[in-house]
Formats: sequence, C-alpha cells, structure tokens
Amino acid sequence: MNELIDTIVVVSGLPHSGTSLMMQMLEAGGIPPFADFQRTADDDNPRGYYELEAIKQLKTRPEVLKDAPGKVVKAIHMLLADLPDEYPYKVVFMRRELKEVVASQRKMLERTGKRGAALQDEALIKVFQGQLDKVNAWLKSKPNIQVLDVPHRSLINDPGPVIQGLDAFLGGQLDTRAMLSVIDPDLYRNRV
Repeated sequence: MNELIDTIVVVSGLPHSGTSLMMQMLEAGGIPPFADFQRTADDDNPRGYYELEAIKQLKTRPEVLKDAPGKVVKAIHMLLADLPDEYPYKVVFMRRELKEVVASQRKMLERTGKRGAALQDEALIKVFQGQLDKVNAWLKSKPNIQVLDVPHRSLINDPGPVIQGLDAFLGGQLDTRAMLSVIDPDLYRNRV
C-alpha cells in the first residue's frame, strides 16, 4: 500500500449505512484499521464495529490522527468537518437508502431497549438528507480530500464492480478476492 503511506483512508456515512462492513473489507484487502475495538460485536453488528472512540474528540484533539496515515479509520458523516487539513484523505462514503438507514436504527433501538428520536421516519429522513447535503458541499470544497461514493445496495447485490472501483480509487493494490469474501448478504437486513 505504498501509495497510501501518507494518506488517511476514511470510511464514512450515516450510521447503519455499511461503514463497519467496509472497514472489514478494507482490512481484508490489506489496509490496516486504525481502531481501538472498544465497541464490541453485538446482534446488530456481529463482526464488530471497527471504531476508534477518540475520533469523537477530533475537533479538540486533532492529534488523534497522528498515527493514522497509511491506515483506514471510520468517522461518522458529521465528524468529517473536523478532519485536520494537514493530511491528504481518501474518503469512502457509504450511501444507503435513507428509509433503510432509519429502519435499521429503529430496530437496533428496539433490541437495546433505548429510546430513539421522537421524529417520525419521514422527518428523520429529511434531517439526514439535510446533513448529507451539507457534508457533500463541504467535501467538494476540500482540495486535500478525494471521495468515492459506494452504494450499499450495489455493494451487496453486485460487489465485483464496486470492489474494482474501490481498488482503483485506493491505488490498485488491494486483495480484491479477500474483500469479496467478507460480504455476507444475510447480514443485509432491514431492506426497504
């Protein structure tokens, strides 16, 4: 992964958009994850979350990423604006149907007995779309950030072309067969 040695690969998207799956795939492809694995696997994500708890403090502690070049880190869409400008980034942005994102979140909240947003699904989708519009505009304004959008449904239903696109975007040295082996369509729940 010589071409990525100074670059931080960031997997982003809304919650429940396939970011953990993408982290697993990129690890299998040969990019080491920059994660602490404090959040462990559960029924909603049986293969783990691949998260870095300190990423939530990025705005006040940009040094959190000092050891991230050459690796892949997961950052929710709303944290992207906190990325320090000193690094080049390649952002793999997971795009999932917003109705599926909301359905998946509601299922997780039900299972864990937590209360979610009081908003109806359509209102929540509108909020998420507004957030995505702002993030998309911000990403386009950053010369140090390259973005590849990955449609979640295509990744599951026809992964070959998506994986080839990922490989090209990230320098052409990924183990694409290993990446393909990570995808389990049975874990694609909450289809809408």
